[in-house]
Amino acid sequence: MEHSSFKTAGLFGKYADSSMADTLARLARHLLGRKIKVVIESSTAELITKAGFDLDQYSTEALDVIGQHIDVGIVIGGDGTFLNIARNLAADQVPLIGVNLGRVGFLADISVDDMIPEINRILDGDHETERRSLLHAEVMRSGKIIHAAKAFNDVIINKGELARLIEFETFIDGEFVNSMRADGIIVATPTGSTAYALSAGGPILHPALEAIELVPICPHTLSDRPIVVNNQCVVEIVMTSLSNQHAYLTLDGQAMFSLQDHDHIFVRRNPELITLLRPSGRNHYSVLRAKLHWGEKL
Repeated sequence: MEHSSFKTAGLFGKYADSSMADTLARLARHLLGRKIKVVIESSTAELITKAGFDLDQYSTEALDVIGQHIDVGIVIGGDGTFLNIARNLAADQVPLIGVNLGRVGFLADISVDDMIPEINRILDGDHETERRSLLHAEVMRSGKIIHAAKAFNDVIINKGELARLIEFETFIDGEFVNSMRADGIIVATPTGSTAYALSAGGPILHPALEAIELVPICPHTLSDRPIVVNNQCVVEIVMTSLSNQHAYLTLDGQAMFSLQDHDHIFVRRNPELITLLRPSGRNHYSVLRAKLHWGEKL
């Protein structure tokens, strides 16, 4: 991606957090100074207007159409904000830059203090380009697809509000793998391997791997272990209990759908990829060292 291709930047702020207004305003003014048109996502624009930001020099667009009008997206928030924007812009193939206002920041990994110089480097062409995979999940009930959605980190099937295990069977490309009683199961992308899947005991996958990770959540049988399969596979989870179990499908920890007994959940690689832009010299291992504090003395 060359500098000349960045003519219009979309700005996205952390949902319902007006504290990012000053940071976004500083970045917006800087981009205008670089002769880059700035389009602010409409809910972000509404939030920062309440904080006193003047929108006279900027355009606004709704989230569902803004991807058609920008060359690059800059997300100011945490990884949760980044996940939401990435899913919504996937079809438009807009490259994304993340500025971290959250706690960890695997995806939104540019600090606020370094925001202007780091984004300048990216806009000047001094950057790394990473392509990350998404998942596509479908719920089939009584032979019909009743729900479909994308996930950047993970598709999770987990128990409801009761402290009881749920029961399900797992198939890979139609081949039976196992039956399980557990709190649930995580189906994760390599990007999602450092999220909930890591907390549940799954391995860290390099983001360039063409893989899908399946991680049981507190399985009743301790021999049920995480497995990794090629991302060309179709993962199928079948809810098998006859006891009216309460279970939910969640995507990236943000969107939830209630499941019923005998539902079939299909998870496969989404055809569109997410493009991340990062300053040159920053790689997966440097991010892991910084975010997981590897090598620090306790």
